[in-house]
This record gives sequence, C-alpha cells and structure tokens, in this order.
Amino acid sequence: MTSARPPVRTRFAPSPTGFLHLGGARTALFSWAFARHFGGTFILRIEDTDLERSTPEAVQAILQGMHWLGLTPDEGPFYQMQHMTRYRTVVASMLAAGTAYPCYSSNEEVEAMRNLARAQGLKPRYDGTWRPEAGKVLPAIPAGRKPVVRFKSPQDGATAWVDLVKGPISFENTELDDLVIARPDGTPTYNFCVVVDDWDMRITHVLRGDDHVNNTPRQITILRALGAPVPEYGHVPMILGPDGEKLSKRHGAVSVMEYDREGYLPEAMVNYLARLGWSHGNDELFSRQQLVDWFDPSHLSKSAAQWDPKKLNWVNAHYLKQADDNTLAQAVAPRIVARGGNPVQVDLLAVVRLFKDRAETLEQLAEGALLFCGPFRPATDELIAQHLTAAARVALRDFANQAAPISWSREALGVLIKTVLATHGLKMPQLAIPLRVAVAGTTQTPAVDAVLEILGKETVLTRLAAFTSAEN
Repeated sequence: MTSARPPVRTRFAPSPTGFLHLGGARTALFSWAFARHFGGTFILRIEDTDLERSTPEAVQAILQGMHWLGLTPDEGPFYQMQHMTRYRTVVASMLAAGTAYPCYSSNEEVEAMRNLARAQGLKPRYDGTWRPEAGKVLPAIPAGRKPVVRFKSPQDGATAWVDLVKGPISFENTELDDLVIARPDGTPTYNFCVVVDDWDMRITHVLRGDDHVNNTPRQITILRALGAPVPEYGHVPMILGPDGEKLSKRHGAVSVMEYDREGYLPEAMVNYLARLGWSHGNDELFSRQQLVDWFDPSHLSKSAAQWDPKKLNWVNAHYLKQADDNTLAQAVAPRIVARGGNPVQVDLLAVVRLFKDRAETLEQLAEGALLFCGPFRPATDELIAQHLTAAARVALRDFANQAAPISWSREALGVLIKTVLATHGLKMPQLAIPLRVAVAGTTQTPAVDAVLEILGKETVLTRLAAFTSAEN
C-alpha cells in the first residue's frame, strides 16, 4: 500500500536585483495556479544572498508586481539572508558526514585546471585535488588560505528526473563538478541555499525557467546526500520577442509594473501571461478562476512562447469592455489628471461608457476623456477652412437654433440631427464632421449625439456660436 502524496507546495523564488520582469511573472503565475488547482500552498521566497546586486528597491518592485497581478502568497515573503545560521549548520553537518569537504585550491589554480581540461578536449572543471578518497594523500594546506567547501558529488551513474514540462531528462554524474557550497568567508552559494530552503519549506513542485535545467541535477544530488525528499521539477521555455529573439528591453516594456503604467489591466495580463506557454484547448480568454480550475502542467508548451503586443492589446480591450464602469472610472481618473484634465467636471461614468469599447488601454481611455474634461483645443485653421464651409455653417446655425429649447439628451439630439439633415438635404458626414470640428476641434470622435450630450448644452451652443453668429 503506497503512502498518500504530501500536499502540494510550490514556490516563486526571485532574486531582488531588478524589477519583476515578464518571465518571472509568468513563472510566479504558473506556480500560483498549480498550487491553487491542487488546493496547495504557494510560497514567496526572496533569494537575496547576492549582496552586491540585491536592493530593497528591487524587493519592493517584486512585491508590488506580485500584488498588482493578484498573486498573493500563502506563506512569505521569506528572505534567504535571514537563514544564514541554518545554512551554516547544514554545511557543518555535511562536512561531518563526509558529503562535503574543504578545498584550498585558489581561484587561479582552479582556472588553470579548467584550461588544462579544455586543452585536452574535456569539459572544463575542478579536478578534485582536495577531494578525499580512501588511500589518497591530500596536499599540505597552504598557510593562511581559507578554504571553500565543495559538495562531494557522485562520480558514477546518472541523475535523472521526469520533467513536468520537458519529459525525461538525464545528466551523467561524470559531467557534474564538485560544486562549491560555501565561500571562504562561510557564506553559502546559490544552489546550496535553494536546496536547503526547498527542503525546509517542504516544496513538492518547482516550476521555473528552463535556464535552470543545468542547476537541477546539482540540486537533486545535494538533496539526496541530505536525505531530503526531491521535488518534482518543471522547466518552462523562455519568452521570445516578436522578432524571435530573447525578450529584452529593446522589445518594449519588460517590467510588469510598466504595463500597469501603460494602462493594462491586471486581469488581462494574467490571462495573456497564462496563455504564453500554456493552453486549454483553443480558449484564448478565461477568468482567473477558470485558469485555476483548468491548470495542468502537462499542457505547458515544450517550445518557447512569443510575445505579441497586438494580442495583448486585443486581450486588454476585451477586459476593458467587460469591466465595471465605476472601477474603470476610478482607474482612469488619475491618468486624466496626469494629462492636465479635470475628471470631476464631467460625468466620468458616461465618458467611460462611451470610450470603453473603442480603447485598448486605460491610457487610451484617459486620452479620449480629455475631449470632455481637458483644456479645449479649438480646431486648426486648416480644419476650419476644410470643413466649416458656408453651407456647413448654415446647417450648424439651424442646428444651434433648434437645439437651444430641447431637452438635452442623446435621443433628442439624434432626432434633431436627422431633422437638420433632411431640411438641408445633407448626408450624415456633411453635418457630423462640421459639428465635431466646431465643438470638439477634431474630425474623429465617438457618436456625435453622444459627444454633444456629454459636453452639455451650454458648452455646445457656446462653441457653435463662434462659427454661426451673424458676424461669422
């Protein structure tokens, strides 16, 4: 009878050396969705042992990005720098058990070993000078030199696992170096910290980028030497830019929070990131809960995903259309203020309803809203000369005269527009475009009756008067 499998525990373990980038956000999302799907636990671990590159600002950027995406951890954030005593204790236990050993070779000596191996056509590696073996006499310890601590890696057989994404993977143990697990000052190295943390945190499944594939056999062998359970690993291929090259800053924003600044909704980013390298049939649009319900690592792609800004805009436009108007109004108001507009002076809900089907981002929505709550920019002389002809001004004067006494609603304005068209024998563009130029300063707006309604009677009639009074 087999024992029950332990509860699922996943982790996202970024290094705080910069913002939360798209690849990291996708890894976090997959780990979060996996844990949620199986009713497990999602852990956030900050791997901050690189003191030269880790910064508090980067930690905050990661936490901010996770919060924006709604990827709330069940445990953490934990910080590796707070676990130094634990790491040193495990190193000492491995030295005592003989699964690790002090190595006094200098950096220059190790580099010479690697160069010799290269010259012999072999894989560059440490040659095991200080590795203790039965009957082997070790060199004299150099005076005043502090050793690193190396893991005594197995030298025969293979280290293999069935990857959740890539399938069976195997490394010959002869290819694995005796990894340094502690530096001369006693501080532990990355691969060692990861192993101890995964062990202590009882991690059952590790989903991460495939740039970690070469780390995995090293981590597995250390876990086995410690007598610790080995998680299941899944390595997700990288994200490529639209040109097929590795996604980078030159392709545009790669920081998650930059997409917040550019007006994308977190729900849209979650949907789009999930679809980058994972699929559920042909479904392109799905809710966060559907992602959790459907998530299966066997549906993760073995090939690299390609970032498509147009597809992201399409997904974001969908979520804008579906969003609650009040929520959108709250999100777009500060963006209007940033453009010099005043969202308080207009029926912002009406503006949101008017533009949400036309915009792809909150930034576009804010830009459109300036038509109603930003400083008025009159039409250029060129537009006026082109569209406000003598015939057009006659029709506009008639429209203004009849508009003054009516109830100011989109429906009533629509009826009036049709009446003026019929009276003057005009087609819709012959009245609608001059109306837009006169009251909005542009030829392009949403439906003209809706625009007139939101601008309000006083504003519309005042602006029309500039082109329809007797002296004009």
